[in-house]
Amino acid sequence: MGLVLWIAVLKSGVHATLAGVLIAFCIPMRDKGGRSPPRDLETDLHGPVAFAILPIFAFANAGLALSGISVDDLVQPVTLGAMAGLLLGKPLGILSFVGLAVALRFARLPTGVDWRQLLGVAFACGIGFTMSLFISGLAFEHDSGGYIRGDRLGILVGSLLSALAAYIVLHLSLPKPVRTG
Repeated sequence: MGLVLWIAVLKSGVHATLAGVLIAFCIPMRDKGGRSPPRDLETDLHGPVAFAILPIFAFANAGLALSGISVDDLVQPVTLGAMAGLLLGKPLGILSFVGLAVALRFARLPTGVDWRQLLGVAFACGIGFTMSLFISGLAFEHDSGGYIRGDRLGILVGSLLSALAAYIVLHLSLPKPVRTG
C-alpha cells in the first residue's frame, strides 16, 4: 500500500517525500497489547539511522564532488549566503525569538540554563545539512547558473562551522562534571 501511494504521489508531480509523511500517519499509536509500535520502531532504528543511514544519505544526496573545489568556490555569493544562513542566521533568529518570548513573558529559560548555553544550542541548530539540501534542491531545481554547487558547498561548510561553534560554546558554558574518587 505504501509503495502504491509513493508511486501515485511521485507521478502526480508532488514531491514523493510527502508519501512517507502520509504513511507515517497510518502507523497505529498503540497495538492491542498496549505497546507502541512507533516507539518500538524508533528505539530499534535509532542507532543504525543516526550513525550510518543518515550520514550516508546526507552525503550521497549532497551531490557535491569535492574534487576540484578551490578557495574561489568558497567566496562565491551563493556559497557565502548558505554558510551565513546556517552559521549566523539560524542562531540569530532563534536567540531573537526566544529573547522576545522571554521578554514578553510568554516563556522562560529552563532552570539551570543560561543564555550562553542557549547560544550553543542555537549554533547546533545551524547543522542543517539534510533539510537544507532538500530545500536548496527545490530552490535551484531548474538552475542553469551553477548555483546548486555553491549552495551545497555552503551548506556543507556552514554545517561544519555551526557544529564547531556549538561544540566550543557548549564546552565552555556547560558545567563540568565533578569527578569523585
